[in-house]
Amino acid sequence: MSTLVTVLRLPRGPDPNGRGFDPNSPRFVALCPTTISASTETGTDSVEIGEEQRARSALRESFLRTLIAMTNKQVQFHMYERVKVEAKFGASDIDVLNFQVSELQTPIGVQKEALLRCQDVISYSFDL
Repeated sequence: MSTLVTVLRLPRGPDPNGRGFDPNSPRFVALCPTTISASTETGTDSVEIGEEQRARSALRESFLRTLIAMTNKQVQFHMYERVKVEAKFGASDIDVLNFQVSELQTPIGVQKEALLRCQDVISYSFDL
């Protein structure tokens, strides 16, 4: 007798043969707009680009450390329409467009596994 098994499919990551960070790709342009044009190459522009890259790097590292700290912790998500849900945080996809959670407690019941779209989340909080 066969048993049905549910499968959780997360969105695909970048191309395995590439680094996934092509600055000319439509996905990169849509998700990571820059304030400084990459086509200019004068001395002052390169200093501005370096400063922006350092700032982005620091922000990205801080965000990734937050995601790591949230793993396997109970997290409360504040969503639109004043909906608050709690769940055990699992992971995020590579573009940080979705959060994978377990034991999602919603106003209408508990969902064992779920993906929350980041565009639907206003904020989140967790206890260290």
